[in-house]
Amino acid sequence: QVPLVESGGGLVQAGGSLRLSCAASGRTFSSYAMGWFRQAPGKEREFVAGISWSGDMLYYSDSVKGRFTISRDNAKNVVYLQMNSLKPEDTAVYYCAATPRRSIRYSARYEYEYWGQGTQVTVSS
Repeated sequence: QVPLVESGGGLVQAGGSLRLSCAASGRTFSSYAMGWFRQAPGKEREFVAGISWSGDMLYYSDSVKGRFTISRDNAKNVVYLQMNSLKPEDTAVYYCAATPRRSIRYSARYEYEYWGQGTQVTVSS
């Protein structure tokens, strides 16, 4: 098990910024690929961003590319999602996810074995 705890969500005006954090327990965090997903009311959970275990491979959905940045600090067992230029359509519950698998399709939910409980992000217009 890899407990994941997200934090940093909240209410922000359009054009603003938030930084989400996902803290993981365990000594194997640095070997896990990580991802951020989000789910808006009435919609499917969708991929937002992914990062390889080493941090050298980054992936983004088209809807957030250029606005969001994923990063990780393996010494602190934390992965971040810096969100800039937020839009009302970014409103959702944001989840972090982890997997020990290699050569994964980062955008696919089925690749991830562990999920956090989520943190709400609300962007007002």
